Amino acid sequence: MYSKILKIAFIMMMVCGFAITSSHAQTTPVNTPQDLAANRVKIDSLDNQLIKILGEREQIVKEIGIYKAKNHIAPLQAARFKEVLDKAVAKGAKEGLSAGFVTDLMNAIHEESLRIERDSTVVKQ
Repeated sequence: MYSKILKIAFIMMMVCGFAITSSHAQTTPVNTPQDLAANRVKIDSLDNQLIKILGEREQIVKEIGIYKAKNHIAPLQAARFKEVLDKAVAKGAKEGLSAGFVTDLMNAIHEESLRIERDSTVVKQ
């Protein structure tokens, strides 16, 4: 079960990386109100993709929370989070994102993940 979850998480990260990279490569300069509107539509689409991806991520988090509860593993794994954060900051830097922004984003995602893990253990234990 845990192996399956890791596989799904890995595939999801690869798909997300491709989708975001592909969208990023298709930028156009804004010279007219029509260009502005078109780029806003792209931003709306990317925002929708981000929310969908985060929802999918949190579904996996639920499964991990259930596994951790069954195996008496604490929800917070500080070393694992540090590893995830360090990778995210490095990848963010390659995309021109500040370390502070990526850290804040990952902390917010992590806090939500911990909440979901705790909630999933109450329901499924």
